[in-house]
Amino acid sequence: MFDKTERQQGVLYVPAAVIWECTLLARVSRINLRRTPRTFFDDLFSNPAYQPVDLTPEQIFIGDELRFTRDPFDVLICAAARSLKLPLITRDAQIRGSGAVKVIW
Repeated sequence: MFDKTERQQGVLYVPAAVIWECTLLARVSRINLRRTPRTFFDDLFSNPAYQPVDLTPEQIFIGDELRFTRDPFDVLICAAARSLKLPLITRDAQIRGSGAVKVIW
Protein backbone atom coordinates (compact mmCIF):
# COMPACT_ATOMS: atom_id res chain seq x y z
CA MET A 1 0.00 0.00 0.00
CA PHE A 2 2.80 2.44 0.83
CA ASP A 3 4.56 1.73 -2.48
CA LYS A 4 1.32 2.34 -4.39
CA THR A 5 0.75 5.55 -2.47
CA GLU A 6 4.29 6.77 -3.18
CA ARG A 7 3.61 6.19 -6.89
CA GLN A 8 0.29 8.06 -6.48
CA GLN A 9 -1.67 4.94 -7.41
CA GLY A 10 -3.63 5.02 -4.17
CA VAL A 11 -4.58 7.41 -1.41
CA LEU A 12 -3.60 7.08 2.22
CA TYR A 13 -5.50 9.13 4.79
CA VAL A 14 -3.62 10.25 7.90
CA PRO A 15 -5.84 11.05 10.89
CA ALA A 16 -4.97 14.13 12.93
CA ALA A 17 -4.57 11.81 15.93
CA VAL A 18 -1.66 10.10 14.14
CA ILE A 19 0.04 13.45 13.60
CA TRP A 20 -0.46 14.42 17.24
CA GLU A 21 0.78 11.06 18.55
CA CYS A 22 3.87 11.24 16.32
CA THR A 23 4.73 14.71 17.63
CA LEU A 24 4.54 13.44 21.22
CA LEU A 25 6.55 10.28 20.47
CA ALA A 26 9.23 12.31 18.69
CA ARG A 27 9.44 14.72 21.63
CA VAL A 28 10.33 11.87 24.01
CA SER A 29 12.60 10.16 21.44
CA ARG A 30 10.40 7.08 21.02
CA ILE A 31 10.48 7.67 17.25
CA ASN A 32 13.00 9.50 15.08
CA LEU A 33 11.47 11.45 12.22
CA ARG A 34 14.94 12.82 11.31
CA ARG A 35 13.46 16.33 11.26
CA THR A 36 10.81 18.26 13.08
CA PRO A 37 7.34 16.73 13.04
CA ARG A 38 6.05 19.75 11.11
CA THR A 39 8.71 19.30 8.42
CA PHE A 40 8.10 15.54 8.32
CA PHE A 41 4.37 15.96 7.74
CA ASP A 42 4.85 18.89 5.34
CA ASP A 43 7.09 16.59 3.29
CA LEU A 44 4.61 13.72 3.54
CA PHE A 45 1.65 15.85 2.51
CA SER A 46 3.57 17.34 -0.41
CA ASN A 47 2.62 14.06 -2.12
CA PRO A 48 -1.12 14.51 -2.84
CA ALA A 49 -1.64 10.77 -2.33
CA TYR A 50 -1.22 11.36 1.42
CA GLN A 51 -4.19 13.26 2.80
CA PRO A 52 -4.61 14.57 6.34
CA VAL A 53 -7.94 13.89 8.04
CA ASP A 54 -9.16 16.46 10.54
CA LEU A 55 -10.48 15.34 13.91
CA THR A 56 -14.25 15.74 14.02
CA PRO A 57 -16.84 15.64 16.78
CA GLU A 58 -18.26 12.50 15.13
CA GLN A 59 -14.93 10.74 15.53
CA ILE A 60 -14.89 11.68 19.20
CA PHE A 61 -18.38 10.19 19.68
CA ILE A 62 -17.40 7.02 17.79
CA GLY A 63 -14.24 6.81 19.89
CA ASP A 64 -16.25 7.15 23.07
CA GLU A 65 -18.13 3.98 22.11
CA LEU A 66 -14.92 1.98 21.58
CA ARG A 67 -13.95 0.23 24.80
CA PHE A 68 -11.08 -2.04 23.74
CA THR A 69 -8.34 0.25 25.11
CA ARG A 70 -7.73 3.27 27.28
CA ASP A 71 -5.24 4.69 24.76
CA PRO A 72 -6.90 7.85 23.42
CA PHE A 73 -4.79 7.87 20.25
CA ASP A 74 -5.69 4.29 19.31
CA VAL A 75 -9.35 5.08 19.92
CA LEU A 76 -9.28 8.25 17.81
CA ILE A 77 -7.32 6.57 15.02
CA CYS A 78 -9.85 3.71 14.90
CA ALA A 79 -12.70 6.21 15.03
CA ALA A 80 -11.24 8.06 12.03
CA ALA A 81 -11.06 4.80 10.05
CA ARG A 82 -14.63 3.97 11.00
CA SER A 83 -15.92 7.42 10.09
CA LEU A 84 -14.23 7.17 6.69
CA LYS A 85 -15.41 3.55 6.29
CA LEU A 86 -11.85 2.53 5.44
CA PRO A 87 -9.48 -0.14 6.75
CA LEU A 88 -6.65 0.86 9.06
CA ILE A 89 -3.00 0.14 8.36
CA THR A 90 -1.48 -0.96 11.68
CA ARG A 91 0.70 -3.56 13.32
CA ASP A 92 -0.83 -2.82 16.73
CA ALA A 93 -1.88 -6.20 18.16
CA GLN A 94 -4.50 -4.73 20.47
CA ILE A 95 -6.23 -2.90 17.61
CA ARG A 96 -5.97 -5.97 15.37
CA GLY A 97 -7.49 -8.19 18.05
CA SER A 98 -10.25 -5.77 19.00
CA GLY A 99 -12.31 -6.09 15.83
CA ALA A 100 -13.00 -2.36 16.13
CA VAL A 101 -11.97 -1.78 12.51
CA LYS A 102 -10.91 -3.74 9.49
CA VAL A 103 -7.11 -3.91 9.52
CA ILE A 104 -4.52 -4.15 6.78
CA TRP A 105 -0.98 -5.36 7.52
